[in-house]
Amino acid sequence: MSLHYFVVYKPYEVLTRFGKEGDKAVLSDFFNVPKDVYPVGRLDYDSEGLLILTNDKSLNHRLLSPRFGHEREYWVQVDGAVTNEAIRRLHEGVEINVDGKPYRTRGCDAAIFPEPPFVPERNPPIRFRKHIPAPWLRLILREGKNRQVRKMTAAVGFPTLRLIRYRIEKLDVEGMQPGDLVEMKQAEIYKALFK
Repeated sequence: MSLHYFVVYKPYEVLTRFGKEGDKAVLSDFFNVPKDVYPVGRLDYDSEGLLILTNDKSLNHRLLSPRFGHEREYWVQVDGAVTNEAIRRLHEGVEINVDGKPYRTRGCDAAIFPEPPFVPERNPPIRFRKHIPAPWLRLILREGKNRQVRKMTAAVGFPTLRLIRYRIEKLDVEGMQPGDLVEMKQAEIYKALFK
């Protein structure tokens, strides 16, 4: 079996699966890859950005196992003027709900972008409100619970408006547009993901 590795920019409002589910867009609407290739992990329907597609089960295991704790960088646009206190709390870890139980997140790197980052336009765009700021945050996590980033920003009082997974370890979507696909060789992707 030949192994395939693709890095894609998953667009907003696309399910992280190839098979159809109702009338929602799925990966096969954007990416033409071999039948045995599947997404590593998930990226929510209402999130966008970096997604790895492969048929390498070993890569899948190493990336998804909590034992390895890979860095994942998210660019998050939030609703409201973020305070230093909110950033401090994100940095230290906050309590969120996971599967109906309280869960305290691990500490993460959290910072406010001094200027909005250069990101692709989103269709449809976020709701714009003239008198309420919508700053961007950079969050670097080493864990990945379901909808964790959204739950974390909500926990400190600033709901997520837009969420982009920008990077996993040294692999990123710099210069990519929603729907873009880059095929990689095994040596390249392993070097970018594993120290």
